[in-house]
Amino acid sequence: MDELRKEIIRENYKRVIDKIEQAKARSPYHQQVTLLAATKTVPAEEIIYAIEELGLPVAGENKVQEFLSKYDDLKGRCPLHIIGHLQTNKVKSIIGKADMIQSVDSVRLANEIAKRSLEKGIVTDVLCEINIGKEENKGGVMPEETEEFAHQLLETEGIRLRGFMTMAPFGCTKDEYKKYFSKTYNIYLDILGKTSHNIIEPILSMGMSDSFEAAIEEGATLVRVGSSIFGSRFYPEKEH
Repeated sequence: MDELRKEIIRENYKRVIDKIEQAKARSPYHQQVTLLAATKTVPAEEIIYAIEELGLPVAGENKVQEFLSKYDDLKGRCPLHIIGHLQTNKVKSIIGKADMIQSVDSVRLANEIAKRSLEKGIVTDVLCEINIGKEENKGGVMPEETEEFAHQLLETEGIRLRGFMTMAPFGCTKDEYKKYFSKTYNIYLDILGKTSHNIIEPILSMGMSDSFEAAIEEGATLVRVGSSIFGSRFYPEKEH
């Protein structure tokens, strides 16, 4: 990686951190906020630079295959999360490697994670994904079903519910983002009020490059930022 690329990432990272701090100052909740870099298509060397030189605390991958392709380079450097849709047939390959799975949205997936975790003698941290926009093409449990599902996760041996995650509908205005994030925060707060003794250091993961400031203002404790740090993603053309 050349010096120009390092400078671009460094300046972008600083800009994101500044915006996080400014959004925290505007938030009425006075919460701590963790930055997760969404690293889809980002080379391992750039992620390592962000971790070791800039202080990136957490990295997250959308796809299992890409997670595994970078795992040997990244393991032990910072916590690594799965943040995209996870198929049950891919669970076995990431248990014991992913520090958290953020996108748990079905009993079937939860049971598979629990089964594979118990086989390895570990407990896997998970977040319950909420489909706050009730979008048919997105994963996540419906808002009105979240409390019941959260209780099922809490009772499942082999997994540990650490909180909740959402993805607001793409392309919203800031006010629209804030509406969705506020609804998610209220669900989070309501469930925590009933289960606080069972969820240690709860996490509310919401907000991406175009919405993380609004998410923080509405109570997010973790934001998933990719292109604002590493630039627009490059997708190689598929061979035909």
